[in-house]
Amino acid sequence: MSPAGSDPLLRFSSLNVLGRALAGLANSQYGYTDWVALQSNPFTATDEYLEAWAALKNIYREPATQAGAVTPGQITFPGTNGYQIPIGTLVTRGDGVQYTTTSLGTVSGNSVTVNAEANADPTGLTGAFGNCAVGTVMTLATSIAGISSTGSVTAAFTGGADIELDDSLRSRMLFAYQNPPQGGAVPDYVTWAKEVSGVTRAWCNPNGFGAGTVVVYAMLDSAESLNNGFPVGTNGVATSEWRGVGATGDQLTIANYIYPLRPATALVYVCAPSQQVVNFTIAGTGSWSAATKALVTSAIAGVLAMYGNPIGTTTGNAQPTTNGVIALSYIESAIAAITGTTGFVITTPTGNIQGTLGQLPVLGNITWNA
Repeated sequence: MSPAGSDPLLRFSSLNVLGRALAGLANSQYGYTDWVALQSNPFTATDEYLEAWAALKNIYREPATQAGAVTPGQITFPGTNGYQIPIGTLVTRGDGVQYTTTSLGTVSGNSVTVNAEANADPTGLTGAFGNCAVGTVMTLATSIAGISSTGSVTAAFTGGADIELDDSLRSRMLFAYQNPPQGGAVPDYVTWAKEVSGVTRAWCNPNGFGAGTVVVYAMLDSAESLNNGFPVGTNGVATSEWRGVGATGDQLTIANYIYPLRPATALVYVCAPSQQVVNFTIAGTGSWSAATKALVTSAIAGVLAMYGNPIGTTTGNAQPTTNGVIALSYIESAIAAITGTTGFVITTPTGNIQGTLGQLPVLGNITWNA
């Protein structure tokens, strides 16, 4: 029996339909209001609204870049002396990615080497797909007389990067809001370096090479993933700077971008950090699966990337810092957060990881002990 005063037919009436429709409408309305609230401030904005907030600080989303656009990759083909590969020749990688030659090559010594660049993604969203290592097999898209159709990469294709994601853009934007331009202060150089497409991390060492100099270190974690994120090129100054040795490759691209923005008297060097390889020994891992070990490896590498700093502990001309110290407890906490790692002990290193000026800690080998 139905409770007194109730109407068991109500759930079959039009009021039930109206109630559900109104509930859905209210949910959508509040959801839209919540979305508006997210876009109303730079800390939580997304997509084009994030770009609008960032533009107020002259920060813009970095576009996708193509592998070989800055420093061309090179492909070598066997051939008959005297025959040529013209500029604009299409070359195909095994997975279908295409490249276009940017230099004329003439066979000499039964081989020919040409510069090339990865073809751009028509959507403008990706570019990292074009990066590839030395030895990668390449094939001519169209046969050329006197030239073997199959060749290989002899100078790696680097510099390809996807369009910048929201998290990276937001990080650069918030840094700009928190560090307004000060006519060449340390944060200004970090901001300028990160505005270069592909640059994900940057640091500034004032007076790093003596009075009046500024040393900028940079990393391109996606664009130079084949080189562990380290810039490909040589350290030095911008093309228009006559007071130092000119940079090449990625370092030159960054130096040329910073040159017109810096204070007129500053001598700016752009450098790639050198690798400070840190090996680990972890006890209590006898029961860990391969998947768990992979997660731990990723966690350690992530901590090193987050807290590593090539400025290190410096004295003398540069302002003393302790930015290069990575607390071992950070790494222990990252590992402990992974399911199934209870009981582990890091036996190497035995203490905090001390950074060295000019070097960036990177993960080496991990020894897993039961």
